[in-house]
Amino acid sequence: MLPQVIIIGRPNVGKSTLFNRLVGKKLALVDDQPGVTRDRRSGDAEIAGLKFKIVDTAGWEDDDPESLPGRMRKQTEISLIGADVALMVIDARAGITTLDQEIALWLRGQKVSVVMVANKAEGKSAEPGIYESYALGFGDPVPISAEHGEGISDLFGALWPLIGESEERIAVENAFEAEQLKVARQAARDAAEEAGEEYIEEEVVKGPLKLAIVGRPNAGKSTLINRLLGEDRLLTGPEAGITRDSIAVDWKWNDPKTGDVRDIRLIDTAGMRKRARVVEKLEKLAVQDAKLAIDFAEVVVLLLDATQGLEHQDLKIASQVLEEGRALIIAINKWDVAEDASGLFNGVRHALDEGLAQVKGVPLFAVSARTGKGLDTMLSSAFEIRASWSKRVPTAALNRWFDDALEANPPPAPGGKRIKLRYITQAGTRPPRFVVFGNRLDMLPTSYERYLVNGIRRSLGFDAVPVRVTLKGNKNPFDKKK
Repeated sequence: MLPQVIIIGRPNVGKSTLFNRLVGKKLALVDDQPGVTRDRRSGDAEIAGLKFKIVDTAGWEDDDPESLPGRMRKQTEISLIGADVALMVIDARAGITTLDQEIALWLRGQKVSVVMVANKAEGKSAEPGIYESYALGFGDPVPISAEHGEGISDLFGALWPLIGESEERIAVENAFEAEQLKVARQAARDAAEEAGEEYIEEEVVKGPLKLAIVGRPNAGKSTLINRLLGEDRLLTGPEAGITRDSIAVDWKWNDPKTGDVRDIRLIDTAGMRKRARVVEKLEKLAVQDAKLAIDFAEVVVLLLDATQGLEHQDLKIASQVLEEGRALIIAINKWDVAEDASGLFNGVRHALDEGLAQVKGVPLFAVSARTGKGLDTMLSSAFEIRASWSKRVPTAALNRWFDDALEANPPPAPGGKRIKLRYITQAGTRPPRFVVFGNRLDMLPTSYERYLVNGIRRSLGFDAVPVRVTLKGNKNPFDKKK
């Protein structure tokens, strides 16, 4: 594990802007209004070769513990457990506030190193605030401008004495593990060569399963992830639209079938309503962030609400997932309170088969985030469908299937002109992509393309994952050169 650095401060001091600056990407949502960040979010940061895990937190507010701001503050307090360093961020232009003093008082009672960061320090107007920060008792402040990237080298100087040594040790351990993996792969290649077999690289299947949970608002996405983790890691509550950022959480799952411990990166997302209903800027940003999470994921779980059934918006979300080439699972949540459970399940199954014509037989599960029903079965299926999504078929086996498919159902000959399909190759995985070579392919009916896609799924073990087939004609040497 990399050293962990937590960003803490009151609302609107630029914590998320600093987070984005350190990870080198616009991962966290940023807006002028306070309180945008609600759940804590982590990312991999690096300053001049110093690598660490950086965690963005919600703005610290003095409010009722049962209110939404109060629950956000509780999440911030929890984030400090196991941290190596806390970056206390203030707004240098605004100076020290009563809330800053309260945060500093709390931090002084914690067993963690603290670095004072004076953000928005560009210009002379920030100088009084920088001098005031000495009174908080954390030594020399580090003046920065997260928005413009100024002062980040000084932040490196403050962090290196605190986490530099542990980061170097981790780098050595990672290099050793990488060398071991390299040796193991070479041994596998040599063994395949001696046996006269084709070596298929399976590196992509061995990493953490990137599993995104998507759906309409209030479907129970955050509650489901909390149930899996066994802790209140994500904010939940009766308020609509609590989740804004897409939050990734690394987790180890004990597979009850095999007893293996398997790595999963769970990704919570904001609820995705119909586009016409999304009018506020922050909700638009949150939905856009959810779509980016789909791009990042390997397997996407579309969570339905058993009390509302399957709606048109659910089918639109499912179609978006498949269009992006992600593997898809459907889970009906709140099964413990569902009415006419059998009828609901069969109705959703039928509607999915009708509404998702491009992929038949998408896995469907009944689950309960409250009781934990069906969650292990759903996760087992997620690993299985990722394996199919990442699978590469040996060239010989692929073309044997192709020859059999052409013999069983030869291509048509529209207008008496024969369409010749010569061979097929797998161009890539994740999702599986195939290229068919031949001539007169512009005359090949769409129905025959579907025949090939369905045959690939049915016969080559790709089940319900999205499969892409591209037709590529041979170049005619008699065509006139332009």
